[in-house]
Amino acid sequence: MELSYWWILPLAAAAVAISAWQYRRRRPPQTRAIAHGDRLTDLPEYQHALRRYRLRLMVAVMLGAVFLAATATAAARPILRTTERPEVRNRDIVLCLDVSGSMTSTDAAITTVFQELAKEFDGERIGMVIFDSSSVQLFPLTDDYDYAAEQLAEAKEALDSGAGSFFDGTWNGAGSSLIGDGLASCVQSFPDDAGAADAQRSRSVVLATDNFLSGEPIFSLEEAAALAADKKVKVYALNPSDMDYGNQPDEPGAQLRAAAERTEGAYYTVDGAEAVPGIVGKVQQTEATSYRAAPQALAADAPAWPLGIALVAGTGMLVLGWRLEP
Repeated sequence: MELSYWWILPLAAAAVAISAWQYRRRRPPQTRAIAHGDRLTDLPEYQHALRRYRLRLMVAVMLGAVFLAATATAAARPILRTTERPEVRNRDIVLCLDVSGSMTSTDAAITTVFQELAKEFDGERIGMVIFDSSSVQLFPLTDDYDYAAEQLAEAKEALDSGAGSFFDGTWNGAGSSLIGDGLASCVQSFPDDAGAADAQRSRSVVLATDNFLSGEPIFSLEEAAALAADKKVKVYALNPSDMDYGNQPDEPGAQLRAAAERTEGAYYTVDGAEAVPGIVGKVQQTEATSYRAAPQALAADAPAWPLGIALVAGTGMLVLGWRLEP
């Protein structure tokens, strides 16, 4: 317990001392002598009433002193300082969307889900990267959820229509749907572990692709998955058209599953756009992590006890004032 304005207490004490000194210096009231007054003051009833009056007056003075001390303490603003380390549940999520023609409906459903989730996020950071033959970062990791929601709304509109400047910059490479390069770009969207908070945030990539490669990427899917695992980024792959024939490891779906599981992520097949909310919900539940944030010093006003004492003392003074009769 400490006082923000401790200097109020010595000022209040000085004011009380000056008042008491002025009271002692005041002139005594003029009185007139009464003959045979001792006959009245010696009466037992008078002595009893005088003792009762003095007792009540003494109690009133004590209550007044307590009232002044309590109100002065409250005016000095007592505060309690504590230190705590709150538990924080934070994560970084990058939406990594293959915007080749076969993916637009699934991409639109994913952006719709995250547009709604952005309204409920608290502490999460979200970013978005789209790719075809080259990658474009639509917006970096941010916790400005209004901005993220606006960008996601624009992305959904463009994906629904399948045209517009939204796709500019995604056709600069040779080929189409270069999944390895796209995933590597998404993994590189996370900051380096510059601080303890960044190091303890969970990192995930929601990768929407059918893994139908057309061209020669710089990064293969396996190399991009290794990069993600090295950076402790979990990849959650959403495949809207798993057309694998058999269980051969070189099938597109099998390769995508192996890449996701290598990062300790997961692989989901999407039967339709309506299945996306449930899958994203699983990702959201799985990927939350908790850690202790840096210690925080907290200061809280604690006026309750001095004001409570002042209230009790003031009430007692009022009661005595009504009954303080000689």
